[in-house]
Amino acid sequence: MLAKMKVCVITVWTILDPLYYAFTRLKYVEDKEILRVRVTKYKGRPCVLSDGTEIKRNDLLIKIHLHNVMLLRELMSLKGETSKARVIYNHVKSALPGVANYLYNHPKKDEIKGIIGITGLNKGSNRLGFETVAISNRIYLWFKFLVILPMYCMSVSSISAKNIRRPPMYLLMSKDKLFELYK
Repeated sequence: MLAKMKVCVITVWTILDPLYYAFTRLKYVEDKEILRVRVTKYKGRPCVLSDGTEIKRNDLLIKIHLHNVMLLRELMSLKGETSKARVIYNHVKSALPGVANYLYNHPKKDEIKGIIGITGLNKGSNRLGFETVAISNRIYLWFKFLVILPMYCMSVSSISAKNIRRPPMYLLMSKDKLFELYK
């Protein structure tokens, strides 16, 4: 019963995704890529990344979005959270060179300081070159938690209270680090 419900939700989501894509001004960095991007202004607290890059309010960043419905369709056939985490990790790792190329060729390349994502799937993100930064605005944190919760429930075999309580975080990577690792 639960599996049929997940298939139904993913089918509806697949139909609605092109509207979401259009309204959020997202761009594919490569055809049928797992990451979609757009330029955004940073709204979090100021932070300094490990390479010395300062990220302040209203700095330009490339926001990366996982193509969730594409990813969920693939994860449905997998058993075990480790296998699912490995698939997500590998997809993101293989997509980051495309993000680096997109940023390298962007007309505002000199103004853009790096890339940002928001996720509850931040375990292991440092191996990809990301640094995690807590979301300081409590209202925005709860909003993102509520947005991420259905995706989490759709992706796991069994829901764990321990994982549900993992808060969403900003994932940040400076432009220099992105180019060093993936260009």
